[in-house]
Amino acid sequence: QVSLVESGGGAVQSGGSLRLSCEVSISGIDPTAIDRYAIAWFRQAPDMEREGVACLYRYDNSTYYPESVKGRFILSRDDTKNIVFLQMDDLKADDAGAYYCAARWAAWGVETAMRLNAVFDGFDIWGRGVQVTVSS
Repeated sequence: QVSLVESGGGAVQSGGSLRLSCEVSISGIDPTAIDRYAIAWFRQAPDMEREGVACLYRYDNSTYYPESVKGRFILSRDDTKNIVFLQMDDLKADDAGAYYCAARWAAWGVETAMRLNAVFDGFDIWGRGVQVTVSS
């Protein structure tokens, strides 16, 4: 079983930065199985659809960022603590919303996921989310 807990949300001014953390806990399965999971961050603003903003496919350590956040959001990880970080810089009002960490089993990388047009599809393990507020 894989479970996720997010932290690090808060309020910042436009142009500011935040770092979100996703702690990945594993129980009842081979710990090395985490290397066959993809970890993604999604966000959802009020009255908007949920959208993926960053994804790490651990199979080949490949990452993907949509154009809306490319160059501003960066994923990193601390494997000793099983934490995936999302560094968010130059935050804009449009970045505000609830941010969720999610995971799915994926024995493939971003290139394959992109070929299938499914980078952010199939995520079935979710954290509770954290709130990000960006004021102008």
